[in-house]
Amino acid sequence: MQPTAPTILLRGGEFLMGTDHPAGGPADGEGPVHRVRLSSFRIDPYAVTNARFASFVAATGHVTDAERYGWSFVFGGFLPAAFPPTRAAAPAPWWRQVHGADWNHPQGPHSDLDGREDHPVVHVSWNDAMAFCAWDGTRLPTEAEWEYAARGGLVGQPFPWGSVLEPGGRHRMNVFQGRFPAENTCADGYAGTAPVDAYPPNGFGLHNVTGNVWEWCADWFDPHYYAHSPLCDPAGPDRGTHRVMRGGSYLCHASYCSRYRVDARSASEPDSSTGNTGFRVVQDRPASNRAVAHP
Repeated sequence: MQPTAPTILLRGGEFLMGTDHPAGGPADGEGPVHRVRLSSFRIDPYAVTNARFASFVAATGHVTDAERYGWSFVFGGFLPAAFPPTRAAAPAPWWRQVHGADWNHPQGPHSDLDGREDHPVVHVSWNDAMAFCAWDGTRLPTEAEWEYAARGGLVGQPFPWGSVLEPGGRHRMNVFQGRFPAENTCADGYAGTAPVDAYPPNGFGLHNVTGNVWEWCADWFDPHYYAHSPLCDPAGPDRGTHRVMRGGSYLCHASYCSRYRVDARSASEPDSSTGNTGFRVVQDRPASNRAVAHP
């Protein structure tokens, strides 16, 4: 079923964004730590689900970038053994170009959304996310808003719950377990996406801000932006080639990608899509009859 919950009102305030101990490479631009002041905004506790995106498509007839191009990238471990050979992404050969893969066929033309209605929609580009927002009366969060919300009120911690990846041996997010990319033990309960309300929420009530799927943000990406970021409501550079993505995904693994942190950054072209990228939405003005407020 489609999970429902009030939007979360985050009142304006200051926080420390970024990290002085980056785990990503210099190209990620995770530091320095800098003070940011934000206006109040509302954010959804969940990423946009397949069911919610299906309603958008039914109402508008939207054709996603993956559908227009005729293909998207699928993790090779999800393809049947007899699947025909396909082109692999050069820097990440576990990604396979699969014709017929799109939001409605997340693991290729042989797959569907049966049983995944409450999972986050994937194979959506930044352009697709923006089209959804225009229909939904929402918008994508700025990168600063996303990090403020993802931290859940904690200061300087890498995860939404604190400093330890698996506190007390408990899995708190959906990431790759085992030997990447050949063996996923699914110790956290999932091989691919998980329901958007899986795992406990952070201190602000948001679920799955790390792991599960990357989430698009509104900003253009610049690895040097933090060094000259405005104090108040930063909205990213004026131009660029890639849009910001935050949070990591079910394919993150410490052996090659530890971007399942609230301070980690990544980016991709606005028309690109993969089987591990989705989004969540925000709104500007509080609605007292719907919102749950946090300081």
